[in-house]
Amino acid sequence: MELLFASAVGILTAAGLYLVMRQRTFPVILGISLLSYAVNLFLFASGRLAVNMPPVLLKGVEDFTDPLPQALVLTAIVISFGMTAVVVMLSLGAYLSARSDRIDLNDTEKTGDTRQ
Repeated sequence: MELLFASAVGILTAAGLYLVMRQRTFPVILGISLLSYAVNLFLFASGRLAVNMPPVLLKGVEDFTDPLPQALVLTAIVISFGMTAVVVMLSLGAYLSARSDRIDLNDTEKTGDTRQ
């Protein structure tokens, strides 16, 4: 199970990094989302991967999982959803104003625009 979980985190990280390095805004947003999912899974795994164990101490149960990573992951999910919505709205505004979703830093040669 640990090998499958580690592979999932690695694949999500690799795909996220690949998409972040693209030159369009939508793949960059998807890449950031995949990276946040990979970090969430990594945080969740830091609390021990255990099946059928309670997240709190109970009488008669000696083993338990750590509830702190679970709380951190829930908080991170909410924050990443909100930030993704903000970034989507910013990129939509940039697309509507520039009529292009490319994120080139120096595109004066392509468009002929010399404004600074």
